[in-house]
Amino acid sequence: MDIVVEQTETNHASLSFKGLECRCSIGEGKITENKFEGDLCTPAGKWPLRRVFYRKDRLLKPDTSLQTLRISKNMGWSDDPRDDTRYNTLIETPYLFSHETLWRLDSLYDIIVELGYNDSPPILGRGSAIFMHLARPNFEPTAGCVALKKSDLLSLLSLVSHGDLLNIVK
Repeated sequence: MDIVVEQTETNHASLSFKGLECRCSIGEGKITENKFEGDLCTPAGKWPLRRVFYRKDRLLKPDTSLQTLRISKNMGWSDDPRDDTRYNTLIETPYLFSHETLWRLDSLYDIIVELGYNDSPPILGRGSAIFMHLARPNFEPTAGCVALKKSDLLSLLSLVSHGDLLNIVK
C-alpha cells in the first residue's frame, strides 16, 4: 500500500495511510522530480521503507514489522558525491568523506526510517540520506527528508508492512 505525502504549503505536507492523517515537513526546496545532492528538495516518487533506526537511550524499540537497528555513537550516512564506494549508505565514523551523523544532540534522529531512494545502486550526486524522521517543534523545513511528530511516526510504524511504499506526490 502507498503512504501518501502531498505538499499542502511551501514546506509542509500531509501524510495519509490506513486512516492516519497527519502533518509533516518536507525539504526547504519543496518536492522535486529532479533531486540532486544539496538542493534541499524532497524527491517525488515511490520509495520503499528499508529499516528503522532508533535511539535506545531515548525511547523504546518502535512497534513495527520493519527491521529495526539501534543507533550507536559511531553511525553515520555517507552524503559525499566523491565517495564512490559508500555514497548513500550507512557508514562507521570517523569517516574520511562528508556524512550525516546519526547520533545527534537534538531529537530529530531519535527515530529514522531509511527510505529506498537512490540506493539500488546509488548514483553519485543524485541525493542521499533521504529519511523519515522526527520534526522540529514548529515543523521547520528539512534538508530533503519527510519529518513527522513523534506520536505520528510511531503510529505510522505500527501500521506499515514490508512492501508498503512512501509515495511523495508533487
